[in-house]
Amino acid sequence: MKNSIMKNYDKSTTSDLLIKGEGLEVYIGEIAEETWKEEKIGPTPEPNVTALREWDFKLLKRYPPFYSPVCDLCCLCTTGKCDLSKGRKGACGIDIKTQQARVSLLTSCMGTSAHAGHARHLLEHLIEKYGPTHPIDLGLNIEVEAPLIRLVLGIRPKKLIDLRKPVDYVEKQLIHLMSATNIGQEKSHLDFESKALHAGMLDLIALEVADIAQIVSLKMPKADPEAPLVDFGLGTVDTSKPVVLCIGHNVLPAASVAEYLEKTGLNDRVEICGVCCTAQDIARINPKAKVIGSLARQLYAVKSGIADVIIVDEQCVRTDTMEEAQKIKSVVIATNDKICMGLPNRTDDDPDKTVEELVNGVIPGALILDPEVVGEVAVKAALRLSDQRAQFKKLIKKEELIELAKKCTECQMCNRACPNNLPVYEGMRLAKEGYLEKLAEIYELCIGCGRCEVECKTKLPIISMLSKAGEKSFKDEKYKLRCGRGPIQDVEIRNVGRPIVFGEIPGVIAFAGCPNYPKSGKELVEIAEEFLKRRYIIVATGCSAMSLAMHKDEEGKTIYEKYPGNFDAGGIVNLGSCVTNSHAAGAAVKIASIFARRPLRANYEVISDYILNRIGAVGIVWGIMAQKAFAITTGLNRLGIPIIFGPYGSRFRRLFLGRKDLPENWEIYDYRTKEKMLGEPAPEHLSCVVETKEEAIVMAARLCIRPNDTAIGRKIKLSHYIDLSKKYLGETPSDLDLYVRSENDIPITIKEEVLQFLSAKGWKPRKIPLDPTILDPAKLHPSLLRPE
Repeated sequence: MKNSIMKNYDKSTTSDLLIKGEGLEVYIGEIAEETWKEEKIGPTPEPNVTALREWDFKLLKRYPPFYSPVCDLCCLCTTGKCDLSKGRKGACGIDIKTQQARVSLLTSCMGTSAHAGHARHLLEHLIEKYGPTHPIDLGLNIEVEAPLIRLVLGIRPKKLIDLRKPVDYVEKQLIHLMSATNIGQEKSHLDFESKALHAGMLDLIALEVADIAQIVSLKMPKADPEAPLVDFGLGTVDTSKPVVLCIGHNVLPAASVAEYLEKTGLNDRVEICGVCCTAQDIARINPKAKVIGSLARQLYAVKSGIADVIIVDEQCVRTDTMEEAQKIKSVVIATNDKICMGLPNRTDDDPDKTVEELVNGVIPGALILDPEVVGEVAVKAALRLSDQRAQFKKLIKKEELIELAKKCTECQMCNRACPNNLPVYEGMRLAKEGYLEKLAEIYELCIGCGRCEVECKTKLPIISMLSKAGEKSFKDEKYKLRCGRGPIQDVEIRNVGRPIVFGEIPGVIAFAGCPNYPKSGKELVEIAEEFLKRRYIIVATGCSAMSLAMHKDEEGKTIYEKYPGNFDAGGIVNLGSCVTNSHAAGAAVKIASIFARRPLRANYEVISDYILNRIGAVGIVWGIMAQKAFAITTGLNRLGIPIIFGPYGSRFRRLFLGRKDLPENWEIYDYRTKEKMLGEPAPEHLSCVVETKEEAIVMAARLCIRPNDTAIGRKIKLSHYIDLSKKYLGETPSDLDLYVRSENDIPITIKEEVLQFLSAKGWKPRKIPLDPTILDPAKLHPSLLRPE
């Protein structure tokens, strides 16, 4: 890398003068000025903690927080434990509702901090490597790049250095939000939730920075609907070669490995593969890289012994990775200050000396904080370790499995420990007799948490036993995943904006979250396919996008091979890793900006109100584990996008539930007439939990209904809602009368049936707002709704 005089980014300067000379770059001061003259700046540029409080309170009135505490105690200060049950207050005066709201804020801040730290680390490295003036070019069909940054900060980034300001903003706001969680600060649960919503908004900004920076610098696909299909699954890894396994969410170390392989001509000699979002992102850089799978496959991948070198970066990395790696003689390279693992720092040492120490067992792993060094050390170490470790790359033998099963004491602690209550004990009992089918079934359903092994009194290697029992599936895990395409093109938004807003495309279903599913990822595929057949748009990110690829139809095709990758009716879009959740939110924002021509710049309330009332989008987070997922969903909630959680969603302790039995909560304005009128529970909830796949499908159809639907659009949406309810729940929706505004909304094919139902309910037609909003028209300047 060429020499450079780099400023300390902690000084929070955001725009620099660049002076170039041979082998030299000098960055001076903060002198750039905003050049975005086409659009007048809106009312809330860089909103502080309270700037959007009024909008939050409107949402919280409609969707009051519902709390499900894990316990009734507060243990956050030295005066506790404080019992907050039965109306009691803690030593500081806090009650249970406010305490739970404080936990919401803490959780949201934790998730946002993880993504913001990721964005900062990624951005600063890319600025140093590619220069501060490296252009932000997301492709020919994207003129509204960075819609969230435009919406929140009111700026339009044109080069890498411009992305510093959004990260500076996020970091400053996080300080104030975290300070509110200290003892003796906020006392209102609603204000805590407003702050949590603010943290969620910041999270989406950090995500957008991270993905834009890596797309433009690392040559990832730029909004390409035809992004390549890549190999996916444990079975795709060629274990006869040296293998480097990358785990985490920050792609820089993995990118360094790919770069080193390319530079040295070793691409065909060494396998690079990944787990979690790093896997998604390395496949966006190098389509030859193998995506092993989601977080649910992490422990299986490590214990399988296929990896000669394991690289960990940040987020969603198991804390026992080093312990497990030592059992199978793999070496570990930690690459990030968030996960150092107690390893010796070899960042500035001679790479060849570090390789010698790793290969000869002098050290079990190394901390290398320079991504450019990681690639060389990892590849050289893998080349030398591969032959030494050949015996560790094999599954245990069937005879060994049976003998291990005979050691089972049948205490059934494995069943009790399993979060999904899988019948591990029954599988062990049958395995003693040589029948492995039950363990093979469990392998297909297992989420890879390893809690069964922890609780096993005889310390059986249950994960390895499951891998052997499911050997056919293990070796046959060969699928096709469309690699992450990044943002949605402006032209795609123009094509679908009208039919989405008017309801003719019945909805956009976004899959996100973690892989701790209540049954298996197959349910995700079944949900997605039900809506794809009905011409909804499907969007997926992170572990959910990978889970959608893990099942084939009768013809041996995955869902990505069966359906197109464009953002249109009947298309399934893999945006990419977790950071691409920003593009899902950005697509909704761009519909308001590009199709409806709503001013975008620092106009948060108006854009969010538009999304809430007009864009039939809903997120499904079927598995949920990380605080990051909570931050993402909370950010989407502030934009007016509802979320459906799977059964474990209640463990996040807070939901935003609407009350359709309280008509006063659903009053709405018609901006054209300035009239206030009775609305409808659309969407009914901002976040809710369902127990089954069937409930999720019906709820998703209902939450796509919006006040702005035309009669044609409402017919289409009600047709799906009624049909899905009958198909999966065996009944006509009991709340159907709430969503029929006039007879024109009723699907023609079932009109008589619906009219009879409505008559029994005492239904009457109601007025339909022409321009629905929950904002007070008297306070809305026309320039906020249409460009001047």
